[in-house]
Amino acid sequence: METISHLYVPDEVQTNWQDIADLLAEILDVPAALVMRISEPHIEVFISSLSEGNPYHPGDREILHNSGLYCETVIKSQDKLLVPDALSDPEWAHNPDVKLNMISYLGFPIRTPEGHPFGTICVLDNKPNAYNATIIKLLEKFRDFIEYNLGIVHMNQVLGSRNQRLIDTIEELQVLRGIVPICAECHSIRDEHEDWHTFDEYLRSEPGTKLSHTICPTCKKKLYPALES
Repeated sequence: METISHLYVPDEVQTNWQDIADLLAEILDVPAALVMRISEPHIEVFISSLSEGNPYHPGDREILHNSGLYCETVIKSQDKLLVPDALSDPEWAHNPDVKLNMISYLGFPIRTPEGHPFGTICVLDNKPNAYNATIIKLLEKFRDFIEYNLGIVHMNQVLGSRNQRLIDTIEELQVLRGIVPICAECHSIRDEHEDWHTFDEYLRSEPGTKLSHTICPTCKKKLYPALES
């Protein structure tokens, strides 16, 4: 399964996701609402609700493969997971989150615009919780909003990369435009209209160019040897 962990999420988007997590924890009256992110080979807490009794903190991480976490199953299946009471379910009774007293779970996968797994959005409770159909629909809608945000972030980054390449191309063209064709024999210079000029004529035709005559040391020695004695 191919995963993506390099997509940069701007601070303003993270602030919106924090608001979502806080609202979920408040509305559902649960200790924890999280946005988890894959950071190979780990899965980490990316956003964590600022709710009382939340044992998860941004930056907390676990090895993803064979972790036994609720979120690992969501990522592998790319489907919703509902665990009303892990303590009464042999499949989940010994998962790592139970050690934190998080015995019920509801989570959805989050995908990147290319369809790769990004992570999960989930809520956890320290008591049995079956999460009714309205709650499930609410969490799914918040997941859709987060994926919409990721689509905008991805597009902005693609456009930013393309704009930078365009700027680089323009700069290269400007450098090439600054190369002056000069005859190797008589040193005449060709302008953009394919007309040829002496070196002095060409410089005079350039805006802002002023000429001042002097003589180089080699020519001075050749023309005025008496001055060298």
